[in-house]
Amino acid sequence: MESLYLLIPVALIFCVIVIRLLLWAIDSGQYDDLDKESWRILADEDLEEQKPDTIERND
Repeated sequence: MESLYLLIPVALIFCVIVIRLLLWAIDSGQYDDLDKESWRILADEDLEEQKPDTIERND
């Protein structure tokens, strides 16, 4: 029973910290655009960047 006197305040402090971190993340825009990264992987970028440079040979 005496351990609850320590564990309950620690749990409450932990919950407050987690809630504050969540609110900070929301306010700083961490969850504004969740689809951008998933579409960025699928989108075709400049094909020239993806192709290796051709080597010119002077024979």
